[in-house]
Amino acid sequence: MKLLDALQDEHALIDRVLGSFRSYVDALVDGMADAEDGARFAAFFSEFAGHFHHDREERVFFHALVTQAELPAERGPVHALAHEHAEMAQWLREMTPLLERGPHSDDDRARLEALATRYSRALWRHIDAENSVLYPQGAERLARCGVRELADRPMSEAEAAAREGAAALLLRYPPSEDAALTRGDGCFMCRAHGDTCKGLEAEWWTELEWEEFYDRDASD
Repeated sequence: MKLLDALQDEHALIDRVLGSFRSYVDALVDGMADAEDGARFAAFFSEFAGHFHHDREERVFFHALVTQAELPAERGPVHALAHEHAEMAQWLREMTPLLERGPHSDDDRARLEALATRYSRALWRHIDAENSVLYPQGAERLARCGVRELADRPMSEAEAAAREGAAALLLRYPPSEDAALTRGDGCFMCRAHGDTCKGLEAEWWTELEWEEFYDRDASD
């Protein structure tokens, strides 16, 4: 499915820019970064990750899962991940003024570090959940309904400019990793699991899938 291939490629870029962003915030707090680059990072996450990437996930992919595959919109993976989009967008809005004007006090610097850590950790784990669970499982269920391709759209000028700006940021601030963050595949690694989502099997599996699971388990 070409749209999902494109979205996964975008995940790879967003993942790297998150690492670059954390390097930038560390350098900015230490007085070793260009304060104007903060606005460029804010534009990337707002225009490219939000307005372009998350918008197509919700309006095209999530919509197809609900309307074509008849999966629930008010609970389960679709609901949980759409909720995370909104939550992370709010955190980005809180962070943007500090990025655009630069932190001017110790309190500003501490707040920016805390917001950047929370935002990046959430988005990294969100990417893992979509790559390992939502995309493959969603594509499989759409294929069962005869849906093998989904519509896509080109980037706007602002979205394209934000993406192009990321190339220079990656060179200026080589991506770093968060040693305290545990990443991985599967529902149990998703931060929504047990909170806004009970997991793929509980939320999406049909009676036939459960019967097949028990039959395989009994034969082992």
